[in-house]
Amino acid sequence: QTVIQARRMTITVQGTPVATSQNYGLSSHNGQSTQASTHQNWTRGEKQESKCRDPIFAALGWINVIAILVVCAIFGPDAFSETTNQNFEEFEGYLVAVVITGLFSVVLSGLMLLVMMRIPTLLVKASLIFVVILSGIWAAAAIFTGNIFVGAFGILFFVLSICYARAVWSRIPFASANLLTACTAVRDNCGVTILSYFFVLLAFVWSIIWAIALLGVWEKTYTCTDAGCTDPNYFFLFLLFLSYFFAHQILQNTIHVIVAGVVGTWWITPEEGKGCCSVGVRGSFWRAVTTSFGSICFGSLIVAIIQALKQLAAQARAEGDAGFLACIAECILGCLESIVEYFNKWAFIYVGLYGYGYIDAGKNVITLFKNRGWEAIIADDLVGNVLFMVSLVVGAISGVIGIIIEQSSGFFENSGSNASLVAFILGLVVGLVLCSIFMSSIGSAVNAVVVLFAEAPAEFQQHYPELSTKMNEAWRSAYPDYM
Repeated sequence: QTVIQARRMTITVQGTPVATSQNYGLSSHNGQSTQASTHQNWTRGEKQESKCRDPIFAALGWINVIAILVVCAIFGPDAFSETTNQNFEEFEGYLVAVVITGLFSVVLSGLMLLVMMRIPTLLVKASLIFVVILSGIWAAAAIFTGNIFVGAFGILFFVLSICYARAVWSRIPFASANLLTACTAVRDNCGVTILSYFFVLLAFVWSIIWAIALLGVWEKTYTCTDAGCTDPNYFFLFLLFLSYFFAHQILQNTIHVIVAGVVGTWWITPEEGKGCCSVGVRGSFWRAVTTSFGSICFGSLIVAIIQALKQLAAQARAEGDAGFLACIAECILGCLESIVEYFNKWAFIYVGLYGYGYIDAGKNVITLFKNRGWEAIIADDLVGNVLFMVSLVVGAISGVIGIIIEQSSGFFENSGSNASLVAFILGLVVGLVLCSIFMSSIGSAVNAVVVLFAEAPAEFQQHYPELSTKMNEAWRSAYPDYM
């Protein structure tokens, strides 16, 4: 680690030596330097030695993929054998629906990316209003259905949402400038978009393979007779859920790390960070799938274990095997999942920027924001609302496409009167999952911009003065106490 002091020195980002100015850590405005933090000395990340980090977890990641392929090869055919499964057409119809809705969601995700690049400010405002409207609909629906208790909480949440929107409205310009900078970096490195599509397709293929494996295992372990149905094997379910979430977390976090590295190169050395297949894109991709892959798997496995346990608790609650305890466990696991994902969001930025191992990356990020006094600021994740809204919109459209498929085919006949609902939920889930992975490219760029704005404001001003001026002006307006 390198402690930045008030003197000219050379640091290294993505393997490129960069000379910092004497007023490093200061932001320039109208020819004057303004202190960007109350701290004069703080720790800045530095390029790590090129070697494999956390190799054990990298091995676990590959073992997971191989294991599901083996399970799919052994048990998968049983799920589609007419002699062992009378519901072949039902399973086939579901898979066809997943393929169609998945393809539509990929296209919609790309279109939404273009929209976000064009109107970032409008989307930030719309996302705040969207949250308020959702809370109001929730309260109204609860009261209309006679659930007064839930309705009271809905009204409280509605009021709090209005207060929140009013409190953070002044911060919209900074969030918009942040989003604009991130979108500009992604636009200048369009190869990131191609990689995002690639990883979305990988997630799509993985979902199909995993679904086939699940159907095969379910057919072998869960049977129903006139006397009743056997209890599901929760150990097998846990392993299957763990495998599914583990792979999806790896794919999502790999994009996160790649984009962070690309934005870092674009920020520090623009000549290497512009173009479809720029040096930044190629180098960041290679590091993410080689030396940093173990770190990605490390953080991904932690979240996947929590998600698998949470899904297991939900399944147990649905089966009536644990009752109220399953509900409590699901709630606690949901909180843990949010905490770990929040930590990972910033840890993987340092993995992508400097090549740290997972643990060291997390320590450096926490230290950075603690020293710079940004703890309250990073919690104000306005851009996250935009990404959620966009993903939800794509999911809803995919759900409507699912209904269209149901109305024009016989894929969901066995679902009876709930066929339209099942089709909508299927499309919603597929669209939401695939779009969330795709949108993570923008979210990753935004997070990288936040870190780099704290660590390298001088380089930002030097290479992108117009964007730097907008962010500094918005920063001073939104957070005058931190200047």
